[in-house]
Amino acid sequence: MSGQFTWPVTLETGELVLRPVRLRDRKEWSAVRQRNAGWLAPWEASNPAPGGYLPSYPEMVRSLRRQARDATGLPFLITERTADHREPAIVGQLTVSTIVWGSAMNATLGYWVDSQRAGRGIAPTAVALVTDYCFNSMGLHRMEINIRPENAASLRVVEKLGFRDEGLRLSYLHIAGEWADHRSFALTRDEVPEGLLVRWRERQSSGRSGPGVRQPGDDTPPAIPS
Repeated sequence: MSGQFTWPVTLETGELVLRPVRLRDRKEWSAVRQRNAGWLAPWEASNPAPGGYLPSYPEMVRSLRRQARDATGLPFLITERTADHREPAIVGQLTVSTIVWGSAMNATLGYWVDSQRAGRGIAPTAVALVTDYCFNSMGLHRMEINIRPENAASLRVVEKLGFRDEGLRLSYLHIAGEWADHRSFALTRDEVPEGLLVRWRERQSSGRSGPGVRQPGDDTPPAIPS
């Protein structure tokens, strides 16, 4: 392995805090997920094996921690500081997975965001923050995001950040009970020498990121690695 891998890591920008997922987050995490069940259902990863078993919350956390120990994943919760919370509230989840070192130096990123917080730029900001960390602190070369092609609003996240469309992957992931095509988007470190978060903030301030009107799915997630 080349590059510098460190875990646990907490990343912050403004009111947004990305921190490691914890077992003791189960109650709050479950409440957010339950409230967003309908919002997330069309994009949920499913198990194609007979019985379709999906891991429980403790099993998910243990699996994500194992990825971190193996330097193949970064499991973050997306949290936000609010006036009525002593600790930043959970507003989503972001996982960097399938980190490949050596001659590849790449990874895949997936996320979901609370529907009550969607349309406020949380997803692109979180993606930019983590991508910068992977490029600048870990030394990765390429970040990839895969999105269902019918989810036009979700495509706005990668459009806002300037990820390249690399084409369609047929039957790429098992989603909501069936094999689903995904469009693959990628960005390399050389394409954002100034940093992705800096570029995103500049686009926000100049108005080039779009009107900022909330549309259902604007921060809609690809699958959560499990």
